Amino acid sequence: MQIGGLQKTSLIDYPGKVSCIVWTIGCNFRCPWCYNKSLVFGTAEPITEREIFDFLEKRKNLLDGVAITGGEPTMQPDLPDFIRRVKSMGYLVKLDTNGSNPDVIEKLIHERLVDYIAMDVKAPLKRYQEVTKSDIETNKIKQSISLIMRSGIDYEFRTTVVPGLVGKDDVVAIAKLIKGAKRYYLQRYFKAETLDDAYSNLKPPKRKDVQEMCEAAKPYVKECGIRGI
Repeated sequence: MQIGGLQKTSLIDYPGKVSCIVWTIGCNFRCPWCYNKSLVFGTAEPITEREIFDFLEKRKNLLDGVAITGGEPTMQPDLPDFIRRVKSMGYLVKLDTNGSNPDVIEKLIHERLVDYIAMDVKAPLKRYQEVTKSDIETNKIKQSISLIMRSGIDYEFRTTVVPGLVGKDDVVAIAKLIKGAKRYYLQRYFKAETLDDAYSNLKPPKRKDVQEMCEAAKPYVKECGIRGI
């Protein structure tokens, strides 16, 4: 596992649980608003697995779970083995993914290695390559959505609302794509150092505008909420 970050405690990343967050290095998307530049480009200072497991050993009975995010964790060949070891220590595991590797997601679900999955749905399928600046096959996104919704595992989908790039029409199209989903969250873009410098100083979308998007999405999903900094 190529690990580029560890947050020792989080009360919000794993819903209802106290967790730590492990960030993996590398991503196959180039979303221009992404603020994990060092992870995407592989310049983050690496952390060894031994450091992670030594930490987890000390935090037994203090943490409920481990949230694995990135980057894109499913790009890591050693992800299943890493999770097996985490779970052998008694921890729950939450996976954050962009849904680009459905075969890996299916394996993790089949082997019961994940307890919660959060998938970012970046855009409507017809805009995926444009928005993610990648050559992703959109049928893989559809496959991941279906796998997650049929898994029996707790899950959520989420979309970042980015001014001038991802807006209301996109949110409604995504809500239709994940129709019947348990949870769908809209995340407000926030100012940060981003992959594309042009996105570093955008004004975050107005809360009332995101609330309108949320209302527009609600007829298609069981629950829609807003997250934002």
